[in-house]
Amino acid sequence: MSRNHISPNGEPNKQPIPWLWLGLGIMVTIIGCVAAWMLVSSWLLRPPQETANPQEPLLIVLTAPPSPTPAPTSSAAAPTPIPTFTPIPTPDTAVAPEAITPGYYAAVANTDGLGLTVRGGPSTRNVVVSVVEEGTTVFILGGPQEAENFTWWQLRLENGLEGWAVADYLQPAAEPD
Repeated sequence: MSRNHISPNGEPNKQPIPWLWLGLGIMVTIIGCVAAWMLVSSWLLRPPQETANPQEPLLIVLTAPPSPTPAPTSSAAAPTPIPTFTPIPTPDTAVAPEAITPGYYAAVANTDGLGLTVRGGPSTRNVVVSVVEEGTTVFILGGPQEAENFTWWQLRLENGLEGWAVADYLQPAAEPD
């Protein structure tokens, strides 16, 4: 038996049906199905495993630590104390402190007219933020910090710039008017 096909030039093209390949495919499929059925049935139909004594049921005992005896609770909750406001005293900056102190003012002094160099950090390697004239009052933000054999103070200038300066050129001062 053969199949008829039309070729591009219009003539019939006869090709034989591949009976050999068709038969082999059907045979492989049947063998695969039989092997799968045997494997599944042998696995599902095997007898259950024997226990030591099949008449006795297997008991599993779960143990847990004993729970503590609950203590009696009172029905009324303890009152929560109300925090009281304690105001933080504001420093009196109208009077100069005895030493340079954060939160107070200091005046630039002892620069021989050269002014005070204010830097971006407590080091001579930091960038110069500003040079402040002698006699100018600055606000001390923080410090002291020791670096490069100098004592440094963090300060804020009148124009709002902040930086660090060497303590040798600062004297305690009262708040400017």
